[in-house]
Amino acid sequence: MAARSLWNGTITFGSVAIPVKLFTAASPHTLKFREVRQSDGSPIEHRRIGAESGEVIPYAEIEKAYDTGKGQIVLTKEEIAAAEGPRPKVIAIEQFVDAQQIDPVFYDKPYIVGAQAGGEHAYRVLLAALERCDRVGIGRFVMRTREQLVAVRPLRGVLGLQTMRFADELVEKDDLELPSLRKKPAERELKMASKLVEMLSEPWDPAEHEDAYREAVLELIEQKRAGKQVTRPKPKEERDDDLAAALEASLGGKPRKKKPGSRAGTPRGKVGSEKPAAKKPAAKKAPAKKKAPAKSSAATSSTSSKPKAKA
Repeated sequence: MAARSLWNGTITFGSVAIPVKLFTAASPHTLKFREVRQSDGSPIEHRRIGAESGEVIPYAEIEKAYDTGKGQIVLTKEEIAAAEGPRPKVIAIEQFVDAQQIDPVFYDKPYIVGAQAGGEHAYRVLLAALERCDRVGIGRFVMRTREQLVAVRPLRGVLGLQTMRFADELVEKDDLELPSLRKKPAERELKMASKLVEMLSEPWDPAEHEDAYREAVLELIEQKRAGKQVTRPKPKEERDDDLAAALEASLGGKPRKKKPGSRAGTPRGKVGSEKPAAKKPAAKKAPAKKKAPAKSSAATSSTSSKPKAKA
């Protein structure tokens, strides 16, 4: 069964208007759990309870309130809808920008844009123009009572729409307690790290990356269903703090000797399936040949005086 659109409206740029419909482009495989009582597995129910009255409040009677610091302002659903403006069903593209200029940190949730009946030709023209110019349309529209900044761009042969974060939603690094980066890395470490990056570089294939945590939980569920005891795995050993040694090991070189007092463990810098090269054992010296016991002078004389065999 084909997926139903979750929003119908119009994309506009300049004087052009394209009737479109919006579909979600992602289907998260989040595991869904129910809350139950541990003793007997009975389900837990959540209700909206009045904090002062203790009564169950019907959803139809619930509105939103904003705390101003000097009291709260209650807004009804109709009043909040008024903030959508007179054209709530329009994705208004305000400008086109170079796709390479957008930092991926601004992208949020992806959607797929489809053409409504009568808008197919204009849809194809916009898609082809964006592909040729390598541009992204930046605009905004209201969805679920909130104005969204959006990027309209080619996505696997169709138009994609991605909601974006506003600039003031990003956390500034100056507001965080980050370590100082004044000390430059040693040239030797930088060369090895760069070489390791190049060595592990390969084309991006999203199908290679799977949700290992989800698979582990599903396996755990199967084990419990089969009556097996589930045990928590042992924590991994601490990693070595010798960065240069870890880089060398990752590159397949001979690791440096550990500094006195360093703890054994998995070297830091281990990437993917690359295994640190095992330390080659020192070559064993060939055992010295045993000396034949010294012969007596009489024996020597006897041996040397034996007649030679006749031909």
